[in-house]
Amino acid sequence: MLSNHFENGTETARFAWSRLPHSDDGEFDGVGLLSTTTSNRNGVESLDYEVIENYAYREEQAQRGQLFVIYNASVKWFFALLIGIGTGLAAVFINISVENFAGWKFALIFNIIQKSYLAGCLIYILINLALVFSSVYIITQFAPAAAGSGIPEIKGYLNGVDIHGILLFRTLIGKIFGSIGSVGGGLALGKEGPLVHTGACIASLLGQGGSTKYHLSSRWLQGFKSERDRRDLVTCGCAAGVAAAFRAPVGGVLFALEEVTSWWRSQLMWRVFFTSAIVAVVVRVAMGWCKSGNCGHFGSGGFIIWDISDGQEDYSFEELLPMALIGVIGGLLGALFNQLTIYVTRWRRNYLHKKGNRVKIYEACLISVLTSVISFGLPLLRNCSPCPVSDPGSEIECPRAPGVDGNYVNFYCSKDNEYNDLATIFFNTQDDAIRNLFSAKTIHEFSAQSLLTFLVMFYTLAVVTFGTAVPAGQFVPGIVIGSTYGRLVGIFTVNHYKKLNIEEGTYALLGAASFLGGSMRMTVSLCVIMVEITNNLKFLPLIMLVLLISKAVGDVFNEGLYEEQARLRGIPLLESKPKYEMRKVTAREVCGNQKVLSLPRVVKVADVVSILQSNKHNGFPVIDHTRNGEPLVIGLMLRSHLLVLLQSRIDFQHSPLPCHSTGGSRAIRPNYSEFAKPVSSKGISINDIYLSSDDLEMYIDLAPFLNPSPYVVPEDMSLTKVYNLFRQLGLRHIFVVPRASRVIGVITRKDLLIEEETEDSTPTELQSTSRSAT
Repeated sequence: MLSNHFENGTETARFAWSRLPHSDDGEFDGVGLLSTTTSNRNGVESLDYEVIENYAYREEQAQRGQLFVIYNASVKWFFALLIGIGTGLAAVFINISVENFAGWKFALIFNIIQKSYLAGCLIYILINLALVFSSVYIITQFAPAAAGSGIPEIKGYLNGVDIHGILLFRTLIGKIFGSIGSVGGGLALGKEGPLVHTGACIASLLGQGGSTKYHLSSRWLQGFKSERDRRDLVTCGCAAGVAAAFRAPVGGVLFALEEVTSWWRSQLMWRVFFTSAIVAVVVRVAMGWCKSGNCGHFGSGGFIIWDISDGQEDYSFEELLPMALIGVIGGLLGALFNQLTIYVTRWRRNYLHKKGNRVKIYEACLISVLTSVISFGLPLLRNCSPCPVSDPGSEIECPRAPGVDGNYVNFYCSKDNEYNDLATIFFNTQDDAIRNLFSAKTIHEFSAQSLLTFLVMFYTLAVVTFGTAVPAGQFVPGIVIGSTYGRLVGIFTVNHYKKLNIEEGTYALLGAASFLGGSMRMTVSLCVIMVEITNNLKFLPLIMLVLLISKAVGDVFNEGLYEEQARLRGIPLLESKPKYEMRKVTAREVCGNQKVLSLPRVVKVADVVSILQSNKHNGFPVIDHTRNGEPLVIGLMLRSHLLVLLQSRIDFQHSPLPCHSTGGSRAIRPNYSEFAKPVSSKGISINDIYLSSDDLEMYIDLAPFLNPSPYVVPEDMSLTKVYNLFRQLGLRHIFVVPRASRVIGVITRKDLLIEEETEDSTPTELQSTSRSAT
């Protein structure tokens, strides 16, 4: 059994890495190549986050002085400012549109049902259907990459995986307007995940200067060509999206750190924090402007924030048991939600969505009708309850006026002083339903039967809706589900302990945190977000408790929602922790016995074209020979760089002999920025390049353009160490070489410290402690 387990683990580890296949031309037996490059059949390709220190790069760096360093840093901060402003304005536009559509819809329906509930139901269904149809039509016909939350795709991008189409301008437009239609149409999904994707798209488009396809580009914005800089900008965009969605700037920073990024440093944290702060300012200014009535139905409730600072003041030791029970329930229901969405997504992919876009439209419209019928019809079956005796100092009105946000909805009631508790949470927007579930001083507003009915139906709708061809977030539906069973536990707790200071809304808050923790498996960022959106710091220890319990319970059954969805989408994420089986596998075993396809230093153009046409590899070792005729690995040549050289033809030469790498008479060469792949396209293809017969007979000296210092590991290094190098450094290729025959020196920490200039020393120099060894 152990041997079988080891073999399975070895195969699993090998499957995580692609290998260069055998080739009869250009073989070199002394080096292997590990790569994260994945199959192009899935439209997925690895990103080159490594700095290629070739001649063009070194020449460009030599020309830059201290003034350029200051300018470059200033531009990065300026872009962080633009990302914050752009994401904040996009969030304001989405929220104003959704709130106005929902406000007009419910105001119209409440006016119609005063005369006829049947007519109101039909109009309600048609309005929701029209909004959802507009959303799914935009996605299927204009921006397919805008479907879903977008967080798994952005997480994959920041992990080093390039998925074509996820950061395009049309994806941004589809995400914004698709979110308005799907959320405004009353589906069991939210706009928070799409806002993260929206922020990432804005950041990426700003980094590349706009969209050239739609003639919305500016040359002065095109300051960042490397994928490392774009990665930092997209990280700022992700944090800005969370900050805009929840009005939680600190939570946005922690979300980017904990959930989506694989690369983090202190300089990036400052810019991410600055971007989130700008978003908070933009949102606050917009809300202040809208409170004066300039935004229609949009008011203080437009953004997700539920103030429960006037709720339960304290908690007793006896309450820890039901609170821990909430954590267990959250872990179980969250894991079940993840598993059910996996089954539904696989079924959609294998049977339903294969039939084309028309079926996707029919599916979304059918779910819209089903959701509308349930949300309107179930409250009709519920008997109304008499309004409680109102507190003279309370601002809560029972029943509330038709079409006005608040608790105690009078829906299909025979008397004016009655309310329908199921309609209060079902026939409402999700934001207002959560606000009602979180509300304090409303004990016994909801019956256990109504909460249980709503929990079962909404949970089912959330599972079925997740995965349709519309922009869909799971934050708000998760909060709705969690707050429902949390309030249900709160009812039993109040009835059991019979204490006046226990608020059911407090347990609803803990239930929301527990379900999100059990489904998404976030802890620190989610804890801070829940505190920021509820404006209550007193329950921070309790939120931490339920999050830890729910995550621990959920981890027993499956992985987090975004990790599972990334796997279903074929996104090869390198998680923070390598698999245990990788400890038993060496780099040599992963490479296998197959030969590596390599290039000579001076290569014929016809040979380059033949190699590029015969395979899809993205990296090639370059081999030179010493005076003794021994082969020598001099670097790594990327496919994208070869294509740039073929397209430019500047460095073609007639002689098969090496030229001087310093340039000499060849003053005209592609600069470093020309080697960067545009983020909005797939880059150059070998089929797009035309070469004459004379061009094919010429040669290219690859030495000035290759990466002379690729990362190298010995063949017996464990795959765990290789995995950590790949993920932490953001690599795409690693050379696997035999054991070195000699050591020329040893670098220690002291060698990496720069000595400050003093009166008795020369200007800044490195204190070398290296010792030669043979």
